Amino acid sequence: MAALAGEGKLVAILGDEDTVTGFLLAGVGHRTADKTNFLVVKGDTPVSAVEAAFNDFTTRDDIGIVANDIRHLLKSYTKTIPTVLEMPSKDQPYDPQQDYIMQRVSGMLNAET
Repeated sequence: MAALAGEGKLVAILGDEDTVTGFLLAGVGHRTADKTNFLVVKGDTPVSAVEAAFNDFTTRDDIGIVANDIRHLLKSYTKTIPTVLEMPSKDQPYDPQQDYIMQRVSGMLNAET
């Protein structure tokens, strides 16, 4: 079980097989009889299944960070914990104009000046 230091929180992962496997090999995987902290998203995975996993992960008390790729849900997500990180896809080039976190940071930095 991989927990955030002192908090007892898990990292949840929604991603392609390579990304999820990397996180699992790093030791962040956690499985109980009725749930896990990861979802492998393939080309044929229904968006509804990814949305359901995201909604589940962001409402669980044992999750501290969610790593995923569901832009339409990320834009309306405002909670600090669990923190949501969007990782660029290995199949597409990184576009900072599409990165909602960078947009929020840029907006905060511009507001301070």
